[in-house]
Amino acid sequence: MIRRINKVAVLGSGVMGSGIACHFANIGLEVLLIDIVPRELNKNEEAKGLTLDSTVVRNRIVNDALKVSLKSKPSPIYDQKFAKRITTGNFDDDLAKIKDYDWVIEVVVERLDIKKMVFDKVEKLRKPGSLVSTNTSGISVEKMIDGRSEDFQQNFCGTHFFNPPRYLQLFEIIPTSKTAPEVVEFLTGYAGKFLGKTAVLAKDTPAFIANRVGTFSIMELFNNVKKYGLTITEIDKLTGPVIGRAKSATFRTADIVGLDTLIHVANNIKVTTKDEANDSFLVPDYLQEMLDKGWLGSKTKQGFFKKVVEDGQKKFLTIDFETLEYTEDDRPKFSVFEKTKAIDDLRSRMPILLADKGKVGEFYRASFYSLFQFVSNRIPEISDEIYKVDDALNAGFGWKLGPFQTWDAVGVEANVKAMEEAGKKASQWVYDMLEAGVTSFYKVEGGLKYFYDIPTKAYKVVPGQSETLSLEVLRDTNVVWENNDTTIFDLGDGVLNIEFHTKMNTVGQGVLEGLNKAVDLAEAEYSALVISNEGDHFSAGANVGMIYMLAIEQEWEDLDMAIQWFQKTTMRLRYSSIPVVSAPHGMALGGGCEICMHSDKVVAHAETYMGLVEFGVGLIPGGGGTKEFALRLGDELNDGDIRTNAFLNRYLSIGQAKVSTSAYEAFDLGYLRKGTDEVVVSRAHHLAFAKKAALQMVEKGYTKPAPRNDIKILGNEAMGLVYVGADGFTTANYMSEHDKLIAEKLGFVMAGGDISQALTEVSEQYLLDLERRAFLELCMQRKTLERIQSLITKGKILRN
Repeated sequence: MIRRINKVAVLGSGVMGSGIACHFANIGLEVLLIDIVPRELNKNEEAKGLTLDSTVVRNRIVNDALKVSLKSKPSPIYDQKFAKRITTGNFDDDLAKIKDYDWVIEVVVERLDIKKMVFDKVEKLRKPGSLVSTNTSGISVEKMIDGRSEDFQQNFCGTHFFNPPRYLQLFEIIPTSKTAPEVVEFLTGYAGKFLGKTAVLAKDTPAFIANRVGTFSIMELFNNVKKYGLTITEIDKLTGPVIGRAKSATFRTADIVGLDTLIHVANNIKVTTKDEANDSFLVPDYLQEMLDKGWLGSKTKQGFFKKVVEDGQKKFLTIDFETLEYTEDDRPKFSVFEKTKAIDDLRSRMPILLADKGKVGEFYRASFYSLFQFVSNRIPEISDEIYKVDDALNAGFGWKLGPFQTWDAVGVEANVKAMEEAGKKASQWVYDMLEAGVTSFYKVEGGLKYFYDIPTKAYKVVPGQSETLSLEVLRDTNVVWENNDTTIFDLGDGVLNIEFHTKMNTVGQGVLEGLNKAVDLAEAEYSALVISNEGDHFSAGANVGMIYMLAIEQEWEDLDMAIQWFQKTTMRLRYSSIPVVSAPHGMALGGGCEICMHSDKVVAHAETYMGLVEFGVGLIPGGGGTKEFALRLGDELNDGDIRTNAFLNRYLSIGQAKVSTSAYEAFDLGYLRKGTDEVVVSRAHHLAFAKKAALQMVEKGYTKPAPRNDIKILGNEAMGLVYVGADGFTTANYMSEHDKLIAEKLGFVMAGGDISQALTEVSEQYLLDLERRAFLELCMQRKTLERIQSLITKGKILRN
């Protein structure tokens, strides 16, 4: 039987329940979200004369919870209109509706007795064969099936989302002894392709995999922090992006999560496990005192950090572990960072950090040796395979290198003896592995990634690679050409991929050279080109540092040539003889957005934040973006349209530097094209989907587009609107005089210049020339250079 999921019921509308409901709505499903009926009226309901029998009262808890979720930042929903896919209700009136649902997910309070009561009711009402799962983060899943029918038991397991469900990629699947294997197989595939998650099969052990290891890492640090002689700010510097972890690092993450929540998890692990690391889950005295005082983190306005305002300036103070008083830390400075700041590759950076002779090295060795010992001893307790541990930490905690991946990076054999000397001896299977002549937990060979399998003492292929593509795996064998800023890969089947790898994947001379080379190669020897990378972001835009340098030196001819080269490159993508598919993810801003807009097709990851943001630095899009908005506006106009309204909608996307909060919103803002571009939820499948889209265009018989000379522009009809609007906003002090100048330059290009007759037809090159001239003229303005300088030196947008 082919199992299909069309309707999902979520039982419990708390933070997790509402977030899970929103994510199922994100992917297009019908969702039923229910919660308990209130026991008494609130004052507002009493004032309206409502009773406990009123529907609005009976659904108040679920409706209020969903409303709070939808208003939260970052948003749990790709597009607010997707929330209409969620129907709300309550346990008393609406639970019977689950008879029509394919999957029922329990997300009620973390108490086994209450969960069992819910399942008693679910069992009587669900349809046979439907999935039932629990989102518990720590209660034994096996205990939940006592007394349940065979059909319920076979179709039941744990499905643990991480918070927030839209953004964190981990989806732990915890089967019971009775769960049917085909259910586990189905959920693994569904989580990856449909939900965009990394599915990790976990054993029914306390806190499962990610929270067990992640909480150990945090609590081990909390219990030893006084030994290191480091401040909170210093430790957060050492445990953040420099080692491939979240910017919030350790202590700020703890504040965000809530110290009470973190300690609840730690206490649960402490009382339900008995192993060598049990004492690491003890709550240290200073932390217990913080809990007693109610200093729980962000939700109580103070925890490890406390925000204060002094002399009109916001400051973040940190707690002193000895006195529990808040002080201001100095900016962290570590000499070892001078050795590593030019090393972008995390795997190459880690050995240098660990080998440091000062207190940084001491801190890293103590932390990682404890972590390595812990995870080696948890095999096979929490997982039989090492890659599942790494996947769980990658996806659930945002670690770019999981524990075993980190151990590989610093050298397994090189550190085992040092661990032993430090009293952190690894598990025996690690020694057995080394004795067998295997010196790393992973290897890449023949375009596939392998992991070390402990029982067989041999490498096995990491599952799930048949439907995905990884540039990292292809790096050793499939590179066709590269320069300092780009790498061109052969993806097979006649498709090339160009990867950017500059800082934030900004577009400069090296990237433009690479794009042109990729088109040259594809036209000569291949069939199609994909533009994608595996960095945090597709591209943060053009290299404004280069623009600033040329402008400050008044090298106007060089700057004009640079802009022309960018425009010619994007137009080359548009008018090449092979299909070009862009596959953006993360930020696709400015020049990165323009590259996408000139591709034949965009296959965007759902978490794509796209926008033409040049206005913020005193410029307009100069790589063809302004031209493209004018072109798309002209193509969309129909007889009877109010043309100035259509113009204004397009104009404001650029004029207000609007950035989509998801790929779906990018359609509404005009960056993506309905009917042409598409969205995928799975990052793991993203590149494979983009390649498939390119091949489909080839198979259909791709023909090079004809140059456009028929672009309808509005001319002075639109410029009148621009002038009136800019004057009004300036007079009302909503924009500065410089904003007004930029707004008028933008309007002039989008309107097609000083043309008296609306719907006059012009060429793309005509609009590109207008765009380039306006861009150059704005570069000559002192206030524009001040804005660019502020972004470069302070990372902030200056309004002047």
